[in-house]
Amino acid sequence: QLVESGGGLGQAGGSLRLSCAASGRTFSDYSIGWFRQAPGKDIEFVAAINLNGGTTDYGSSVKGRFTISRGDAKNTVYLQMNSLRPEDTAVYYCAALYGRTYSARERYRYWGQGTQVTVSS
Repeated sequence: QLVESGGGLGQAGGSLRLSCAASGRTFSDYSIGWFRQAPGKDIEFVAAINLNGGTTDYGSSVKGRFTISRGDAKNTVYLQMNSLRPEDTAVYYCAALYGRTYSARERYRYWGQGTQVTVSS
């Protein structure tokens, strides 16, 4: 089970931090990814991290602004979102897959319910 939290309303130029808490199995050999979907748009890869080795990957639209990290217990993943833009407004989902990170949503087997992020200008 994956549960996202930390969404809400942010301002352009500001910051928000999302959390993804994983439970129900051992996720140490998994990768956790963040995706987002804005109204009327396709789902977009945001970032991913391998919980074992810590390697990360970022989508081009967030690189340099967002940072993905893992908690000490390796069952929580954070998405620190800085320099927010109105175009970052979307429902953000975390997802899990066994093994290395991928940007393709089809690779991810487990999904959370999503958390809304709204950025005002």
